[in-house]
Amino acid sequence: MSAKKSEGFTAEERAAMRERARELKAEAQRADRERAVLAKIAEMPEADRAMAERIHEIVKASAPALSPKTWYGMPAYANKDAKVVCHFQSAQKFNTRYATFNFSDEANLDDGAMWPTSFALKELTDTEEAKIGALVKRAVSQAGSS
Repeated sequence: MSAKKSEGFTAEERAAMRERARELKAEAQRADRERAVLAKIAEMPEADRAMAERIHEIVKASAPALSPKTWYGMPAYANKDAKVVCHFQSAQKFNTRYATFNFSDEANLDDGAMWPTSFALKELTDTEEAKIGALVKRAVSQAGSS
């Protein structure tokens, strides 16, 4: 019988395990951030809540690379660098007559010398949902590829 001495895991195996641990931690953090967003949405009055829930689903479907997070108490969606690309602001948040869906300077929406970055929302129809989905897709596209 050979007296081979076991040294445990190889350096490559240890590196792979560390990488997997980082992946699991990132997945858990993303789930925690999404739960926080859904909790903020649940606190909203019915009209704003219905819009925020729908926008949450549209953003997730249109730009799965964006991560949900709260931002100044609002549902927001960040890029891989954790910078907010877009967010929903309920009408109740600042006691305004309409909610807004807003884009930050991280969004790739440039169109000439001037373009909109904030959109007033009184209700969501299929038309508005399609526009939001297209804007979100464009916001996360690479510059010049839209």
